Formats: sequence, structure tokens, C-alpha cells
Amino acid sequence: MTTLKQPKQWVGEAPDKCDIGGEAIKDIFIDGRTDLGAWAFMCPDCHKEHGFSLGTGKGQKYEKRGEIWLKTEG
Repeated sequence: MTTLKQPKQWVGEAPDKCDIGGEAIKDIFIDGRTDLGAWAFMCPDCHKEHGFSLGTGKGQKYEKRGEIWLKTEG
């Protein structure tokens, strides 16, 4: 019998804006480490400029699917 893994999803209230640039979070956000010395909720553009790659200890990417946010990378 094969057991299917359930996709991980964001628990709690998702961020409404990027912690770095202040842009509204619409369909994608990254919860990740930055080159500014702290972790942040980031839009994809700010993650490209200030974030690190995705993965354990680096960051996770979430995409909105209906009313939930699914972890798609990291």
C-alpha cells in the first residue's frame, strides 16, 4: 500500500505585505532568511535581491490555492 504525503500548508494568518519592500502579498510569499540579518516574509522580487536559496534553514515558498497557502518549495 502506498501512502500519499499531504502537502504542507501555512498555519495561521498569512502575511499581507512584504517585510522588506512593503508590497502587498497576493499569490506568493517566501518565509526566509535574508542578507539583512533576519528572517522575513518576502515577495518574490525582494527574495531574489535579499534572500537565500530555499530549503531547511534557508526559507520556504508558499503559493495561494483558493483559501489556503501551500508550501511549494523549501
